[in-house]
Amino acid sequence: MKINILQDIMSANDRIAAKNQQLLEENQVIAINIMSSPGAGKTTLLLETLRRLKSKFKMAVIEADIASTVDAERIIEEGVPATQINTGGECHIDANMLSQALSQVNLKGLDLLFIENVGNLVCPAEFRLGVTKSIMLLSVPEGHDKPYKYPLMFTTTDAILVSKMDYLPLSDFDMPLFKQVVSGMNPKARIIPISAKTGQGMPDWIDWLESLLEKKYK
Repeated sequence: MKINILQDIMSANDRIAAKNQQLLEENQVIAINIMSSPGAGKTTLLLETLRRLKSKFKMAVIEADIASTVDAERIIEEGVPATQINTGGECHIDANMLSQALSQVNLKGLDLLFIENVGNLVCPAEFRLGVTKSIMLLSVPEGHDKPYKYPLMFTTTDAILVSKMDYLPLSDFDMPLFKQVVSGMNPKARIIPISAKTGQGMPDWIDWLESLLEKKYK
């Protein structure tokens, strides 16, 4: 019985995700779902990304947290509109939550929509949202063994950003081993070592985003 209930939940979620995808495609919006554990640097990366792109593209952000509006307020201070989702205890957002948030976003003329998911390495990967691409951040302090422990997250993302690379000299993070393991699990995923603090890898990340926008305008 529990299995049937779970199947019903996921089936309903996927139907709404398909509607979200259709809405975004009709408005030619590139939507990026950003996932990571808490403290991996999602908001810091997002703020630096907005600073580098806001003069070129029209962007908006959907911020998801269990509680508070702290991160959304920081986004708005950068001059980019932000819509808040408070999950009230849920460790992820689902397609219905995103659908409700999309109804509050002005999609007309929008180029990029970033969705900052709730910090968690398990639940967010289980729910389709209907976005264009999904990425995840894994910070150097978390260790290179996380693909073994949270395989779904690493196999369902389009790009993996290894964040806080400025900590690498202080850690035992094995980058060659990490790349080898992830490439075996998800050979299509782009791996980008990055540090929003020092700027390392930011051009590669920006290039990846702009390549998506180039396809939009072809």
